[in-house]
Amino acid sequence: MNILNIANNIARLRHDKKITQEQLAEFIGVTKASVSKWENNQSTPDITILPQLATYFDVTIDELMGYTPQLSKEQIQTLYQRFGKDFAQRPFEEVMNETLVYVKRYYTCYPFLLQMCILWLNHYNMAETEEKQKDICLRIEKLCQHIKENCKNMKIYGNVVMIQSLVCFQIGRVQEVVNELEEFSDSNKFGNQGLILLAQAYATLGNKEKANGCSQMSMYETIMNLLTSATCYLMIHTEDLSVCEETIDRIERVAEIYKIAELNPNSLLTFEYQASICYLAHGEKKKALEHIDKYAVCVFQLFSTTDLQLHGDAYFDKLEDWFDNELDNGTNAPRNRKVVLEDAKKTLDVPPFTVLNGIPEFEKIKSKLKELN
Repeated sequence: MNILNIANNIARLRHDKKITQEQLAEFIGVTKASVSKWENNQSTPDITILPQLATYFDVTIDELMGYTPQLSKEQIQTLYQRFGKDFAQRPFEEVMNETLVYVKRYYTCYPFLLQMCILWLNHYNMAETEEKQKDICLRIEKLCQHIKENCKNMKIYGNVVMIQSLVCFQIGRVQEVVNELEEFSDSNKFGNQGLILLAQAYATLGNKEKANGCSQMSMYETIMNLLTSATCYLMIHTEDLSVCEETIDRIERVAEIYKIAELNPNSLLTFEYQASICYLAHGEKKKALEHIDKYAVCVFQLFSTTDLQLHGDAYFDKLEDWFDNELDNGTNAPRNRKVVLEDAKKTLDVPPFTVLNGIPEFEKIKSKLKELN
């Protein structure tokens, strides 16, 4: 990580130049003791001396201080995973304050700032009070606005628009979501057509490997978007059982064909959860329990490995390479396993599921969820 390290840098640059502390002190116009203190991290050079030191060693002031405003993709991944783990193990406010320090330090590293927005969005509900949760949402919105106003990368811009809209929705500013996304949708008519065209271009150039990756990612995104849209559709049509059942039937056939329970159980468990809510809204407890069981199966599948990782399968065999190369966070999940696990254990303890309390089958599923580790 690029942390200020002027003491080691002065010593290293002096040794590279093959000069003594006395020679450096004489050139800069300070005492040998001053140089010794710099190199032993007992003091730092006066700010007025930094340009002279940098010129003498033929480096920039940033290089002299060991500072760079940008982070590599690997450094961003490392920080994200570290903070995600810290949120699961340390006091929330303590970790939040540490992330703020890094945001200020790398305020022009927009890929990193994007990941911090995602990190905060995935953990803000761990704050102790609703007021603090809202404050974090407002902080996310402000950081998103900073990225939008300064970042020229359209991929980052598009992600930030979605994050900012999610935050506005969470804090009740729904009309702003409509205004933002209507405009964004009008300017983004082609959706993932870019991936399809890119796949065709790679195929034309004879690069089958790249063409496969783009095609698989396009299909994968389409299926995941279908599941998300269908979950929303169930929520909108909860009162119309016939629409819900038709939607459930169609989506479960797609899920079976593409083996979604193994490929991405997290996307399917959300759908099954909403399906059970739809049936409970119509007093269909037996059918609701069937989908709660399917939901639980997806949860168990999700936590069947030590780490939550995005992955492919025998059919989608290029996905993991794509995730590694194209996503800032690689195959890593956006939230730490422990945090997700604690949330999963509570999902059936809320209305409307309380009407099933006391039913042996339901109690058994709840017990199994709480035993997950």
